[in-house]
Amino acid sequence: MIDTVQSASPAPPPAPTDALLDVRDLKVHFPVGGNIFGARGAIKAVDGVSFFIKKGETLGLVGESGCGKSTTGRAILQLIPPTSGQVIFQGQDLTKLSAGAIRRKRADMQMVFQDPFGSLDPRYTVEQVISEPLINYKRGNRKEIRARVLELLDLVGLKSNFLNRFPHEFSGGQRQRIGIARSLALNPSLVIADEPVSALDVSVQAQVLNLLEDLQDRLGLTYLFIAHNLSVVRHISDRVAVMYLGRIVEVADNKALYTMPLHPYTEALLSAIPIPDPVAEEKRQRIVLTGDIPSPANPPSGCHFHPRCPRAQKLGNPEICRTVSPPLELKTAGHYAACHFAGQ
Repeated sequence: MIDTVQSASPAPPPAPTDALLDVRDLKVHFPVGGNIFGARGAIKAVDGVSFFIKKGETLGLVGESGCGKSTTGRAILQLIPPTSGQVIFQGQDLTKLSAGAIRRKRADMQMVFQDPFGSLDPRYTVEQVISEPLINYKRGNRKEIRARVLELLDLVGLKSNFLNRFPHEFSGGQRQRIGIARSLALNPSLVIADEPVSALDVSVQAQVLNLLEDLQDRLGLTYLFIAHNLSVVRHISDRVAVMYLGRIVEVADNKALYTMPLHPYTEALLSAIPIPDPVAEEKRQRIVLTGDIPSPANPPSGCHFHPRCPRAQKLGNPEICRTVSPPLELKTAGHYAACHFAGQ
């Protein structure tokens, strides 16, 4: 057994010179158990994640619930302190900045949260919600701030007479538009959207996605779009990163990932997307993963996916899958996968 290799982090793909964000070997481990002398173990929520996002593009980050997607987004913003790794934003490693420097940097990177109601203070009016970051960062006097709030409301398709209303007076889609307006108040370069449409009705989801795309074109925004719904990610993303149990297992441009997935986990996720054609849906073969999702407190040795992997089971669970963690390697042009038998 190769105990020293199984915990090795996947090799980070090299970032291009025009990358706005470069995440390298990011780890977020939460200590559990133990006593006054120290923790007994750790939950490896994020376990060696590496990816980059070029300026003006959208990277979709997908995976099952509990795989570490949201923790990754919060660690990038330093809302959760990383255990190790680098988060290089606009050429600066955020993990090495002081608290004051991080606060100043956050003006250029904002977040849209999953729950549009829970992310808004119910005691604040719309004007107070959207103007809060402008006041905190001293971006103008009262008249200038109100003008900016009205501009943001118009930008996200809301009326100016909503200023004095409270969050409970709006629908879910309208509340999410308010949240988006707040995230854009300081003119950020990077927006991390953490499942921004999963709590909305399907018809409203399309409206919010179209709004996000329109805002990106108009303002030159860069998105990290976190979701578990691959259909939604396909609609909005330029490239897609697939995450499993704290690690990135595949990264490719949108078309390549959906037409020619290389990792068996990605294949299983794609096979679960319903096709709006009864004949085609009946003929296609669904890949059903067996076994439970392993605990991030005690992940499997070697490839984290091997206990549930149809490919490894077909091959008799070879020793390399059980003992050696596959690096995230370039398989074809722009297409990375962490699998010993990628594409087979």
